[in-house]
Amino acid sequence: MSSHQDDPTLDPQEQFTSLMRGLGTRTILHQQNVAASLGLYNNDFISLDILRETGPITAGELSKKTGLATGSITSLVDRLEKIGYVRRQNDPNDRRRVIIVPEYESKEEIRNTYEPLHKAMLNLASSYTPEELALISQFIGNASTVLEEQIQHLSSTTRSKSSKTTR
Repeated sequence: MSSHQDDPTLDPQEQFTSLMRGLGTRTILHQQNVAASLGLYNNDFISLDILRETGPITAGELSKKTGLATGSITSLVDRLEKIGYVRRQNDPNDRRRVIIVPEYESKEEIRNTYEPLHKAMLNLASSYTPEELALISQFIGNASTVLEEQIQHLSSTTRSKSSKTTR
């Protein structure tokens, strides 16, 4: 941890925000290392994580959530389908659309990669009371909402800037 985070004169909310930023950085670094250990590109792994959260979605929806172009998503899905991490399925409501279905959770290499972190997090969680875990869970949910709003804001700002430069 940096000395900035350990500064006792720092406002508690600023210190907390700094710790959260550090947690975000460590989460990204962990994610990159997991992707590398599985032989995946980081965007492929991010897409798998999105599919874990959302369940089956269309390539267009995955493109919006990742910020990747639809052509890049097609190549990404091709790679993931080839190794059995996703499958394409016709949309039962619109035969012209294809849904990307996650299939990777049952893979042994995924379980083996995540099991140490999962066990460590369960051990950490066991050091808190149910009431404390409820509060922490509420905070994480609210923080996720804030992050999602910021992602949307940044992506709309980026689209706006890129459309002005192409005119």
